[in-house]
Amino acid sequence: MFQTSSPESRLGAAIYLSERIYHASVRKVRQKHGNALLSILVTIGQTALFTLAFYIMFAILPIRAAGIRGDFFIYTMSGVFLFMAHIQTVKAISASEKSTSAMMQHAPMNTAIAITASALSELYTQLMAGSVLLFGYYVAISPFEIKEPVTCVGMVILAWMSGIAVGLVFMAAKPWAPGPIGLLSLVYQRANMVASGKMFVANSLPPFMLSMFDWNPLFHIIDQTRGFAFVNYTPHNSSFFYPIYMTLAFLLIGLMIEFVTRRYASASWSARG
Repeated sequence: MFQTSSPESRLGAAIYLSERIYHASVRKVRQKHGNALLSILVTIGQTALFTLAFYIMFAILPIRAAGIRGDFFIYTMSGVFLFMAHIQTVKAISASEKSTSAMMQHAPMNTAIAITASALSELYTQLMAGSVLLFGYYVAISPFEIKEPVTCVGMVILAWMSGIAVGLVFMAAKPWAPGPIGLLSLVYQRANMVASGKMFVANSLPPFMLSMFDWNPLFHIIDQTRGFAFVNYTPHNSSFFYPIYMTLAFLLIGLMIEFVTRRYASASWSARG
């Protein structure tokens, strides 16, 4: 009764793994609220409040969509939505079950399933939130046109993947120094409130200010997304490939740290974090 049956074929193994990831993802979605629908509504509410706050701020301050002529809501969403997708994914991955967590005592569970479930559940809720907000704005307030919608969705996926890579580094390193790593994760999330560039476009920045933001992959992602969303905006001070390279680099570093952590993990580490 204490033995688990392992699938005999590769197809069976893939189905078995997919089933574990599906159930773990559902569990993650339901963590915010017992009802999955209300959990999604909470995410929609957070994104809507963030967008409304920046909309009001831009309406009051004289920085309204500098350098871009187009729908102001799309300008705001292109910054806020990608920011939320990235930061919420960083939070979800860095807080996912580690090799020392109690959940890992269950035989089918491992860190790969936990990380994948955290990432997929966050992507699902964020895409649902963005789709509902854009549909509601289009139907109830004002129709809009996005120049390259498919590419914009691809940039959302890139923001999500970069969040996975950064969150993986924090998650893998946290057992070694829970306090400092947790503080670094919080600092990174707070710094991106400004460093992500969601409140302005890169073309409007002078060179001395550009150097303060161009280290951040999310800054490049948001600026490139606005180039794909608006007909009359062409990004000159951001790169499409920089966030891809940084995502791959952080992903490699995170996997290496996770491999070392898993080898030396001890059950007593849980009491420290």
